[in-house]
Amino acid sequence: MLKGIHPAISPELLAVLSRMGHGDEILFADAHFPAETFGKNVVLRADGVNIDTLLGGTLPLFELDAYCECPLVMMQAVEGDELDPGVEAKYMAAITPHTNTVPALERMERFAFYERVEKCFAVVLTGEVAKYGNIILKKGVTPV
Repeated sequence: MLKGIHPAISPELLAVLSRMGHGDEILFADAHFPAETFGKNVVLRADGVNIDTLLGGTLPLFELDAYCECPLVMMQAVEGDELDPGVEAKYMAAITPHTNTVPALERMERFAFYERVEKCFAVVLTGEVAKYGNIILKKGVTPV
């Protein structure tokens, strides 16, 4: 056990976060996401862990990209569906205590989101059950 590392951060996830470079992206996928289909790179499991918990454990270790317009990406609702605004609010509440500014969040069309996931450095399949609960984080440069 390491001091200062959230217990939701597995040794495997810690290693992946460490290997990522600036500009690399990681998806925290909800339990419904077809991670094995679209996550061609590293697919880690965090069963039973909600994404807001994982965000709260990751953001003290992980700088979001300050050089891009939107370092956070989520899927937009498919026509006829509605987003639950509580999901984004819950994620931002976990993220913002660890950032200097409120990071911008982009919403992408479902199939464009899947294409982006195929380029992610890693995919973490979580126990999150919220509909449209997937979120991509773009890693930035650690400040001096």
